[in-house]
Amino acid sequence: MFDTHCHVQFNGFRNDAETIVRKCGEEKMILNLVGTQKDTSRAGVEMAERFPFTYASIGLHPIHLFSTHIDEEESKFLSREEEFDYEYYKNLGQSKKVIAIGECGLDLYRLPENKTREEVLEKQKQMFALQYKLAQELNVALVLHVREAHTEMIELLKQLMAQYGQQTARGTVHCYTSNWHFAQQYLELGLHIGFTGVITFPPKKNSPQLQLDLLEVVKNCPLEKIVVETDAPYLAPVPYRGQRCDPPMIRETIKKIAQLKQIEFAEVEAATTENAKKLFNISF
Repeated sequence: MFDTHCHVQFNGFRNDAETIVRKCGEEKMILNLVGTQKDTSRAGVEMAERFPFTYASIGLHPIHLFSTHIDEEESKFLSREEEFDYEYYKNLGQSKKVIAIGECGLDLYRLPENKTREEVLEKQKQMFALQYKLAQELNVALVLHVREAHTEMIELLKQLMAQYGQQTARGTVHCYTSNWHFAQQYLELGLHIGFTGVITFPPKKNSPQLQLDLLEVVKNCPLEKIVVETDAPYLAPVPYRGQRCDPPMIRETIKKIAQLKQIEFAEVEAATTENAKKLFNISF
């Protein structure tokens, strides 16, 4: 199994990160440790270099471009404001264990109190363009974070692809939770779709259609374009809701995909692992 997006280097694992990584190795899992700013990107690379079958993605998450209060189900914190330091990340990207730039992208879900939507979007676009450039320079994939900004992201990707003379983009849309309309557009651009334990959640009482739309995406998305992820320590799947999410919980996401597509668990497991290896150019 290949957990294409987890954060074992985050504080949520500060007491047992190495134990978790070793356990994953014993279970023949492959991990992609995804950074969200300078320190977590470096920590991910350092950990990946110490363990086999463990890789890293480096990048600056859009919520860290401004200082913002984040209050999510699993964590509450004040994001630390950073600029994307191209040379810092380029140097970090010299490690053979770096397989992607990200997570990076656009996030208009929660805006800083002292900034307009237009100001936030403009800065996020500028920083994403730099990270897109670095991905081309290092010849690695992109790990895209998109929240409440799919129209803007698709437009921006088309502009950047045209700028670089590309017919397709290489990357994955992390933790996809939107509808088939946008998923089709990402697929047409050549991207993979990443599903987390969110697909196992029950529908929300006040907005049940959102979950139905997401499950439709899972059913419709070609198996060869799907990768699976946990986003650990966040988004623990059913039946582990309320607990810290650990990478081995990826089984629940694979199980749900198999159920929705009416195919065997082993088929989804094998296909999503092979998809990720090709996407991130990993061979062994």
